[in-house]
Amino acid sequence: MSADPFTGDTPATADRPAGEAQGPDGTALPGEAAPPPRTPRAYTPLFGWLWRSYLHRHRGTLLAATLLMSMEGAMLGLLSYLIKPMFDRVFIAGQESALYLVGFGIMGIFIVRAVAGAAQKILLKRASQKCAAEMRIDLLDHLMGLDTAYHQINPPGRLIEWVQSDVTVVNNSWASILVSLGRDTVSVVVLFGVALTVDWQWTLVTLVGVPFLVAPALLAQRYVRKRSDKARDLAGHMSTRLDEVFHGINPIKLNALEDYQSRRYRVLTNDRARAEVKATVGQATVPALVDVVTGLGFLAVMIYGGGEIISGEKTVGEFMSFFTAIALVFDPLRRIANTSGQWQIAAASIHRLRRVLAERATLTTPAAPRPAPTGAPEIVFEDVRLNYGDLAVLKGAAFRARAGETTAFVGASGGGKSTVFNVLTRLVEHQSGRVTIDGIPVADMALPELRGLFSVVTQDAALFDESLRDNILLGRTDVTDARLEEVLRAAHVLDFLPQLPDGLDSPAGPRGSNLSGGQRQRVAIARALLRDTPILLLDEATSALDTKSEALVQDALNRLSVGRTTLVIAHRLSTVRDADSIVVMDRGRVADQGTHAALLDRDGIYADLHRMQFKSKEAAHD
Repeated sequence: MSADPFTGDTPATADRPAGEAQGPDGTALPGEAAPPPRTPRAYTPLFGWLWRSYLHRHRGTLLAATLLMSMEGAMLGLLSYLIKPMFDRVFIAGQESALYLVGFGIMGIFIVRAVAGAAQKILLKRASQKCAAEMRIDLLDHLMGLDTAYHQINPPGRLIEWVQSDVTVVNNSWASILVSLGRDTVSVVVLFGVALTVDWQWTLVTLVGVPFLVAPALLAQRYVRKRSDKARDLAGHMSTRLDEVFHGINPIKLNALEDYQSRRYRVLTNDRARAEVKATVGQATVPALVDVVTGLGFLAVMIYGGGEIISGEKTVGEFMSFFTAIALVFDPLRRIANTSGQWQIAAASIHRLRRVLAERATLTTPAAPRPAPTGAPEIVFEDVRLNYGDLAVLKGAAFRARAGETTAFVGASGGGKSTVFNVLTRLVEHQSGRVTIDGIPVADMALPELRGLFSVVTQDAALFDESLRDNILLGRTDVTDARLEEVLRAAHVLDFLPQLPDGLDSPAGPRGSNLSGGQRQRVAIARALLRDTPILLLDEATSALDTKSEALVQDALNRLSVGRTTLVIAHRLSTVRDADSIVVMDRGRVADQGTHAALLDRDGIYADLHRMQFKSKEAAHD
């Protein structure tokens, strides 16, 4: 569903994904849009995508870490190899020279293992953290570049889950898998090599149960993949629920909805816990099977090889060397078996991230953009039509906003006023008609240049949880102190700065919660003044303010609009009666346009609205 980016209103019959989002039991999750349909998974190329997109940038570090892992893993084989001379030459034959040789050899093995292990952990952590940072930055940049409609379908909680949790899952998984491949695989190969040098028949007997491991392992992988995917989807729903709860905490308190919201979150939490447990059951199955197969192998070799030891065909040292190699191979084998489950968990997240990065914005810059106009421009709509799904929102809208003048838009809710702003700034694309700024179609301009023409002040000023200074400058470093003070004075921000503990460096709070409504509006106006664009869009900028705050904000807006083409949306007609031109919107059409006096004389929709509002005020006053 495509909601209005300026007001947040969503047309009741707008285009909606098929079905509501569903919980694990198939029931709808109220208030949540369904996720995009899944495409068939091809897990085989997923690691190739991860390598090409991110890991190859750190191939030098990863190669060095892998070599160190291999050294660490090979030391286990050397340790098991030294067990034979330790028993045969030292403990049984009593050779004193061998005592020092074996002792220093084992000491050297542990020193090499310690150094290689520490170094590879540091290198791997460095590469994995850089990789995770790159993935998160790419995802954020990509998501910010997608159309507004995409963000209406996918709530913020779900996007946060993708950027934060899915990247963490992928990052942890590939690092663990690399350790298994680089260290544990070498350990297994070297240890089995030692076992083969002692007796290849004993080695084959040890592996007698391996064929019984293949089918259960494949089934467990499929089970883990399915349950992990469900757990990740539920995690996205949980993040969405938390985002909505914390952003709507005051309405929740005022309407006593704490228990209701807690029950909804409890359902999601319990469902996710069950999905995670089921995924762990599948993931733990393969290592458990390895334990059983290893135990079976030990039993077989004890029965088969014990007789050879008793008969003197093999020495105690040979058996202990073989036994140590097989015992030490146990843990690396379990870790390698566990990587299949880890990969299934990672694959679900990789597939999701890959799908997100494959999304493309439909509102793009043309191949040969025309330069944006300079100075206060004229804005013209000619027979503009726009549908949200099956709902016609603009039905041939046509008007002219003259350069350097103030044009107001009035009409009933749902009449298309905010949609005009969305079309003008190309937050949405109209299906037909013509929208021009100084004769240049908006679709012919580069998006950054087009949107660089506008300053926007809305009813809900968008402030960040940073200082007031940061909220006004928005990263600019070319603003002098004199210019900043001029802007603060014009926007009446200087009037309330002495009341704040740290003045301009005081924190605005989450969404500007440390400021009053009027103060937030004045900060937003200061930001717009500093932006200094030729077009000003005002969307109900004073509707939620008390009389005193409204007077201050309106004065600041009047100063802001000087020398600019200003478009104003207002429900209270008293705020726009002095506008140079008033456009009356009615169900997606421009019903009339003129000055306040001319529209009253024509006794049309505007006159009806005027009588209705002032009659309501008189009744309220009485």
